Amino acid sequence: MAASLVVRSSPEGAEETTNAAVDAIFADLTKPGSPGCALGIYRDGKIIYTKGYGLANVEDNVPITPQTVFDVGSISKQFTAASILLLEKQGKLRLDDDVRKYIPELPDYSREGQKITILHLLNHTSGLRDYVSLFLLAGIHYDNVTTDEDALAIIRRQKGLNFSPGSDWKYTGSGYLLLGLIVQRVTGKTLKGFAEENIFQPLDMTHTQYRNDHTSLIANRALAYEQDEGGAYKLSVSYAEQNGDGMIHTSVEDLQKWDENFYSGQIGGKELVAEMQERGKSSDGRPLKYAKGLFLRNYRGLPTIWHAGESAAYLSNLLRFPEQHFSVACLCNGRFSPVYRSHRVAQLYLGELMKQGEFDFATAEPEAKSTESLTGKQLLAWTGNYRNPKNQEIWQITKKEGTLWLDFEGNRRQLRALSPTEFAPLRYIYEIRLRFESARNSSRPKLIVSKEMEPTATFEAVEAPALSTPELTAYAGDYWSEELRANYRLVMHDGKLLMKDLIGADGIVHRGTIPSNELRSISADEFLLEGPPLIFRFTRDKNSKLTGFVLNGFSERGISFTLAGKVK
Repeated sequence: MAASLVVRSSPEGAEETTNAAVDAIFADLTKPGSPGCALGIYRDGKIIYTKGYGLANVEDNVPITPQTVFDVGSISKQFTAASILLLEKQGKLRLDDDVRKYIPELPDYSREGQKITILHLLNHTSGLRDYVSLFLLAGIHYDNVTTDEDALAIIRRQKGLNFSPGSDWKYTGSGYLLLGLIVQRVTGKTLKGFAEENIFQPLDMTHTQYRNDHTSLIANRALAYEQDEGGAYKLSVSYAEQNGDGMIHTSVEDLQKWDENFYSGQIGGKELVAEMQERGKSSDGRPLKYAKGLFLRNYRGLPTIWHAGESAAYLSNLLRFPEQHFSVACLCNGRFSPVYRSHRVAQLYLGELMKQGEFDFATAEPEAKSTESLTGKQLLAWTGNYRNPKNQEIWQITKKEGTLWLDFEGNRRQLRALSPTEFAPLRYIYEIRLRFESARNSSRPKLIVSKEMEPTATFEAVEAPALSTPELTAYAGDYWSEELRANYRLVMHDGKLLMKDLIGADGIVHRGTIPSNELRSISADEFLLEGPPLIFRFTRDKNSKLTGFVLNGFSERGISFTLAGKVK
């Protein structure tokens, strides 16, 4: 496997030692038959080390090299943001423009508080529901071929927002999908074509493109792989064709040219580079840790600018330390935690400058063990369902095989114990700390969530009422959502209320996106579907007759369903 080494001012022996230490971080990916990662380390405008670990194509035993091309998922967002800012610089749009100026078919959400602007889309403060989550709730699987038109259609059908524009922050692909469409409507060119002419060609990024056709051939492309329960690898790639929020394909060598533009301003000038990295704000003036397609984080005392990406089993991270003119790109074709590995690489080079005692991604890797050894009784005390009274989200804590697990926002993560009351999820790219508080007097147990990008939230334990079989039977039926164009069929079986089928507008039952599990009562007219988790809040008319339910799930709030008929 090729390695590109650059002689530095440090002694040759020290450089070789550093390179060996870097290779050790990826040693687990060099075993026969394993997918892996490409690594690029950049300093002062040059690639100082680059190498491939593992296989780009497992079937044909093709190795990963520095020239291997990967789908980098949401790293794409910064290129979409740059395209919008280039158009702003050309006087073709303004960031305070109403989005409906360019996409008039969007619903008018002015009743929610104010217009949605282009800046809201760039900063993830629009309140728009995420179209990928909506696809899943509608039964559209990750493996489906989907397009810009499909995404826009489901966004257009939404009758409400997650929050009033500007009032809160929530990561969503919908905003960047719409930004890509704005580029297309303003220029008459696809986002792929505009970025090619205005970014990739000028920077000589010859192995970089937006992929907008799932059948297109891409030279030097790595395929991505998941492991099944038996440990065997199977193909896991995206067939999506929508651009804006993702679908950039690139290499670690090409990313260095883009990374250097943040110092040189070759594309757009220094003003555009500064605007891209300007911290966003909520409508009340609260600063965000997000700029335009870029996360901002102080990592162990050093300012960093970064973004990770995920597309099927492709995972990636581009991490920049601007004050040190140092960056790490790690692109993987399997679930090999590039966020953690890139921070471990950075620590080898910049460790002497980093503060101790702060959150450290280099030690929070998936293989990290709990710092506390807790008994089963101690763990069991924290299991249950916890509700955030602000947005009604439910986070679920369960115990399995001697550890706690967290189900939240469509994610399931194992928890690592940091103390008897404090935990952190593994394999998660954002910093999250969970702190449990025992019940006191009449209060319920609490879960205090400190989550990067968002204010600290306090969740309260939910005590589930016991319902009789006749009471549960009243909820069985077919429920239709015009927003999702989907029917949810709830049935009784062995005394339990079950989510049995998700039926599309075409009458076909869709499997694999919403689990066919038991609905458990958590309060009056409110049920939890275990898994994502999903919250069903049933509605009644003035005569207390059941009329439907409102669904909250995958961080999306307030999706309306109407009772369409009873099921025998």
